[in-house]
Amino acid sequence: MEKPEKTIITVRATINAPVEKVWEFWTDPRHIVHWNNASDDWYTPVAENDLKAGGRFLSRMEARDGSSGFDFTGQYSKVELNSQIEYILDDGRNVQVTFVSGGNVTIVTEAFEAEQTNSKELQEAGWQAILDNFKKYVEISDRLEPMHFEVTINATPDKVYQVMLDDRKYSEWTSVFNPSSHFIGSWEKGSKILFLGTDSDGSTGGMVSRIRESIPGRFVSIEHYGIVQDGMEVTCGPKVDEWAGALEKYTFTGTDGNTLLEVDLDVNKDFRSYFAETWPDALKKLKEICEK
Repeated sequence: MEKPEKTIITVRATINAPVEKVWEFWTDPRHIVHWNNASDDWYTPVAENDLKAGGRFLSRMEARDGSSGFDFTGQYSKVELNSQIEYILDDGRNVQVTFVSGGNVTIVTEAFEAEQTNSKELQEAGWQAILDNFKKYVEISDRLEPMHFEVTINATPDKVYQVMLDDRKYSEWTSVFNPSSHFIGSWEKGSKILFLGTDSDGSTGGMVSRIRESIPGRFVSIEHYGIVQDGMEVTCGPKVDEWAGALEKYTFTGTDGNTLLEVDLDVNKDFRSYFAETWPDALKKLKEICEK
């Protein structure tokens, strides 16, 4: 009996960046952990990559709610710098990734053999979503860069989550950034939320944002897409472009009654030194509030 013909699925993205940068961000584990997820309820905590023919790779993918996880693993069969990657997944399927340079634009194409468990449409959507996430990560890197902060709090993740996002307590611990700091809106997934404060001239300023993911006691993801200027919401223009697409993520991990709170955010490079000073103080204040 003849074996059924294998189904090949192809996904593609045009990325506004030179091929050297695209290749680096695609292959360096320091970058892989930031973009390798199809949706915010999944993430990649660990990535390993021995980029050569015969070398192996691993991306550990886990659900944010802790319900499941798996290792995405395989072995490279071909690596051509800035041009092509071929590998065989540990389930036997072949994958080819090509990088076509057009100066400051690079086309990335992935062609992979479909597996038999999920539909072709579902697999295509999932791989395309990861590729689109990669495109966004590369393209915002010219104006935004990631920062990471963390603190261990002697309280459960549920308590830290509730205290951190409570409207009154939020204003208290974020007063480090602005004495009048507060929010208007909901922390539910998909909700619009405004982060506000009084500027030095007495006007109201802040950010226009949406909650991309919210898993109580585990994870919150915020996307900033506009600013508040003189009390008015602005969602287009040069000042908006400086922050549009920036993410702010809170991860709550419980161990022996304590919580490791990790904060990951995309920061306009002009504000890096400011946040390097203020975020540790804000987390120290949050820790004090939670441990009272």
